[in-house]
Amino acid sequence: MARRTVRIKDSLPREAFAITGEPEKPETWRLPHHKKSIRRALRGTMDIELTVDWSQVVEAVSRLSPLNPGKRVPASPEEILGAALHLAGHYRKANRPLPDILAALA
Repeated sequence: MARRTVRIKDSLPREAFAITGEPEKPETWRLPHHKKSIRRALRGTMDIELTVDWSQVVEAVSRLSPLNPGKRVPASPEEILGAALHLAGHYRKANRPLPDILAALA
């Protein structure tokens, strides 16, 4: 599993993550939820919302939950709240109902 995370971080820009930690340290970036096509969106040739990978969003949301202690993302309360707000924004822009955990946090 750790190998997959390294590959993801090597192939995605910081903006593809809900928690970005330190901008110059990819090892602090957590909760990827965009496809590689985010690079085109960042260049302005595509709507960034079209790059959201909903299967990864669902996983990211589950990793924010305090009811998921073995899989909860290691992050500060401020980072958890920021990630929840960010992910809730994607749900709202897609006109999707917020999962309970996001509704409680965001």
